[in-house]
Amino acid sequence: MALQVLIVDDEPLARQRLRALLADCREPEAVAAAEAGSAAQALALAQHQRFDVALLDIHMPGADGMQLAAALRHVPEPPRVVFVTAHPQHAVAAFEIEAVDYLTKPVRLERLRTSLQKVERLAQDRIAPEADLAPDWLLITERGATLRVPLAEVLYLKAELKYVTVRTATASHLLDGSLNQLEERHGARFLRVHRNALVARNAIRALVRHHDPEEGEGWAVRLAGVDEPLSVSRRQLPAVRAALGVER
Repeated sequence: MALQVLIVDDEPLARQRLRALLADCREPEAVAAAEAGSAAQALALAQHQRFDVALLDIHMPGADGMQLAAALRHVPEPPRVVFVTAHPQHAVAAFEIEAVDYLTKPVRLERLRTSLQKVERLAQDRIAPEADLAPDWLLITERGATLRVPLAEVLYLKAELKYVTVRTATASHLLDGSLNQLEERHGARFLRVHRNALVARNAIRALVRHHDPEEGEGWAVRLAGVDEPLSVSRRQLPAVRAALGVER
């Protein structure tokens, strides 16, 4: 099958050069490429189409490549990220967010081919058997009963002391588990908005200014079926904005 590549650069000539280099690659044998001129356009494509790798410029109008890379981690099937930029000083930050590679312009064919081979190996490593797929419900034990709560009904998951609050439109449950593990298993369905909270992507309705008694002035998301807003940390703000299709 063709390796699905998303090229993201605000300069048409840069996208054209990358497309030409991809056409010259013989390993992988086949490459299929799509293009985006901004982070918002790229995120919209990635929400509805699977890509194996995103080739990202860093300096772009609106959300930059680093912010886009963070947002792409939360799409249903996140692509691997390779940065393609004229600015070598961002390499350390790129690898901190688990980029596969960091290419400086002008890109050489051999370097691009090597990056794509890395992506292919990683894609093969993460293919899981069907039996290992996460279930579409949470198993919760409370008041002497064991409940199956469908993930489709969960509006948010919030870590509180040793437990995670599982909130639906009609009830709240306590789950003995780890928020990080829940994010790893169900990241396609939930978006991290704070170190202590995941929210259902399809429940997000607005990003609003908010005063938190502990953290002061900041931002919060409003969810369908939930009265109280949930705080958004500064670190997660770009991902939330990107999920809403807001560039800045």
